[in-house]
Amino acid sequence: MKFKKWKKYGFEFVSIFLAVLSAFVLNNWNENRKANESENKILIEIANGLEKDILDIKQNKLGHKYGIDACTYFRDLLADKKVNTDSLLIYYRSLTRDFISIQNTAGYETLKSRGLELIKNDSLRLQIISLYAYNYDILRKLEEEYAEMQFQENYFKEITASLAPNFIFDENNVIAGIDFPLKIPIEQKKIVLLYLFKIEQNRKFIINYYAEVEKKVAEVEKQILMEIKA
Repeated sequence: MKFKKWKKYGFEFVSIFLAVLSAFVLNNWNENRKANESENKILIEIANGLEKDILDIKQNKLGHKYGIDACTYFRDLLADKKVNTDSLLIYYRSLTRDFISIQNTAGYETLKSRGLELIKNDSLRLQIISLYAYNYDILRKLEEEYAEMQFQENYFKEITASLAPNFIFDENNVIAGIDFPLKIPIEQKKIVLLYLFKIEQNRKFIINYYAEVEKKVAEVEKQILMEIKA
């Protein structure tokens, strides 16, 4: 009788244990599945944002390149070299044009709100954090806060004051050309040349940093796509 009871209770215990264990395993599997789905959704959102970021980086690099070309144009102009006057307005607008760094951070902000540890791949998680918290922040500060990079504020008025007396305006008061040779006092011309040097060097500096960030964005996007497919 005792043996039969032991078998009965033992069977019931094993049945309950297996039921509890199965429920635990099933619940754990379900939680992992939900976490994986959330991770993939956030990674896809980040990857889509990075794709847009690359386009913005390329546009800003091109804009700074036009700014460098404008420096060359006006340096030639100040040296009384023959230039294409049809391009005067284009280069005049590009010379001191500023840019902002537009970053699509929605996916990263979602990740932070859910917990950075949601990304199980440690290397990928560190790459994402470094890109958004360090590289993007530096780009934003360079474009919008760093004093030397504020070309419009620092150089536009004085350069325009030097060039304006030489501009030719049409009947609609629109710039139509410029008088040759330029009538600018030598001291003032030297100041403008120094401004052109500063603008050119700072634009080259930020273009180089954009190039570094562009490579990093492309690498992070590549790693994310590999992680999603894994």
